Amino acid sequence: MRRLVINADDFGLTSGVNRAIVEAHQRGVVSSATLMANGANFEQAVEMARHSPQLSVGCHVVLVDGDPLSNPKDVRSLLANDGGEPRLFYSRLSAFAVRAAFGRFDHDQVVGEIVAQVGKMRAAGIEVSHLDTHKHTHIFPTVLRALIAAARICGVPAIRNPIVPPKAFPISSLIGRPGMWSRYAQVWLLRSLGPQFQKQVKRAGLVVPDGVLGVVETGSLGESLLFQALKNLPEGTWELVTHPGYADADLRAAHTRLIESREQELRLLTSPGLRDFIDHEGIRLISFQELVQRGDSSERCLSPPQVHE
Repeated sequence: MRRLVINADDFGLTSGVNRAIVEAHQRGVVSSATLMANGANFEQAVEMARHSPQLSVGCHVVLVDGDPLSNPKDVRSLLANDGGEPRLFYSRLSAFAVRAAFGRFDHDQVVGEIVAQVGKMRAAGIEVSHLDTHKHTHIFPTVLRALIAAARICGVPAIRNPIVPPKAFPISSLIGRPGMWSRYAQVWLLRSLGPQFQKQVKRAGLVVPDGVLGVVETGSLGESLLFQALKNLPEGTWELVTHPGYADADLRAAHTRLIESREQELRLLTSPGLRDFIDHEGIRLISFQELVQRGDSSERCLSPPQVHE
């Protein structure tokens, strides 16, 4: 059996992104979304989520390229030093990665910021079904440890598995697509962290899919690439990461490289052809909420829940 969660990231980023995510859920195949607690259009996203009860809503934890919810003095290790009083996260993932690799982030500060973001969603009435991170920062072990600890503190039962299965995106897919080579290389290198990821989530007793699709294709996700990935999808439960949106003035003013590609993804996610292809392949669409409710041995780690730092 092949099961697929189709998740839309960046809920709360702009009004056009919010509208597109809800449309991709109501008229298309999106079953889950992750909400940015510090997003400029957070309140609108919350209201839309209230009117979409079948949409599983998780927290899109932002630790890079944004503002903290915590008092800046309480999360100083996460903030960029721009010459003044630090108040913003690092804007570039490369700078964040270097600090993560050298253990420069204070564990308790990272946990505290994640808990604050989940807490804001809960205070707004959102039942948080799962966690993932903006720009997949929890692929770094130091962030993963903090994300797991925060999930346990907040009682959030599931997180994203950021590891891409090799079969879903073979190297032959790069032919004629040089713009995707660097991202493919990054994903290939990060697969080495897969065993450590599995070990930690197993120890914590969290629900996770078997892996993720759509990471290499971010910004270039079209029908050809998606159909190929779905056709090659192994048995198990997987997550497809998507970024639907409208390329309006608000999006162009936001800190995102994904502009026109969001409209392309919205068209794809609402196309009858995609749903027909998914049905033809015998893939069952589920949400993160359904994944958590299933809680069977293929998705839930059955070891006694423990947190080891």
